[in-house]
Amino acid sequence: MKHLLTSAALAAGLASAAAAQDNEVRLQLQWVTQAQFAGYYVALENGYYEEEGLDVTILPGGPDIAPPQVLAGGGADVMLNWMPSALAAREKGLPVVNIAQPFKTSGLMLTCWKDTGIEGPEDFRGKTIGVWFFGNEYPFLSWMAQEGISTDGGEDGITVLKQGFNVDPLLQRQADCISTMTYNEYGQVLDAGVSEDELVTFRYEDQGVATLEDGIYTLEENLEDPAFVEKMAKFVRASMQGWQWAVENPDAAAEIVLEYDETGAQSEEHQKRMMGEIAKLIDTENGVLDPEAYQRTVETLLAGGSDPVISAEPEGAWTHAVTDMALN
Repeated sequence: MKHLLTSAALAAGLASAAAAQDNEVRLQLQWVTQAQFAGYYVALENGYYEEEGLDVTILPGGPDIAPPQVLAGGGADVMLNWMPSALAAREKGLPVVNIAQPFKTSGLMLTCWKDTGIEGPEDFRGKTIGVWFFGNEYPFLSWMAQEGISTDGGEDGITVLKQGFNVDPLLQRQADCISTMTYNEYGQVLDAGVSEDELVTFRYEDQGVATLEDGIYTLEENLEDPAFVEKMAKFVRASMQGWQWAVENPDAAAEIVLEYDETGAQSEEHQKRMMGEIAKLIDTENGVLDPEAYQRTVETLLAGGSDPVISAEPEGAWTHAVTDMALN
């Protein structure tokens, strides 16, 4: 991973010059087309990007797509990424910078079977817990390090199950707990016939270990070009307009998302429920990164014991230049 990112960082400079030549913007999503990204699809569908003079292409993600690598290789001008993943990539040599933060609250949580006797984090010892990887494992590993719980297995530690992007490990009793998002997998568990009374959940926000999710990032080299900064300001302004509309019109926003789902895999009921939950996490006011929330994320990631997500306080990992311009 480090080798890939370092090599990609060398190539990033070549891609940066081309990024600001025109009004095209290629946005790499963190996952497949779904209501998690409704604001961007709404901005595209309602013409908000066009009003800003932008030609925006939204690139869906997937299990085999790492947004930092796509950005590094010149396949996108801007990406969505969880901050733990972005800061880890930056420390490994890829100079990504947060330019806006529409998501203000984390939707990440652990969902556990109540009959396992789990009532608090101290009860995780000796249990099997499903964890997403590809950058999504960082908040969990930091949390366990702060709790002083080993993730190497054993009676006094946790056995980490590398979880796919589904809820099967919980339903099939392969894991005592799994990673879920408030707006997605938790609903899938309920849809499988499990009642809320059978479950116990631990939101990262409630545990004081929440990290920022779904921020907007670009390469540091690109931000040296005033024309690119201006283009990003237009992009952020239009995107936040899309998010405001989506939050105010959740059902209609979900229907727009379904129109752009080329796979046909998403259902109307699921997307409308997802959009309702996503609306609770978005600050539609301006998309400005809160420095205190950033610092809390950094401190959580640094508190990883012998294997922290990042080893030093990042420098230059975020800027208000884009959102300041977008607000003016």
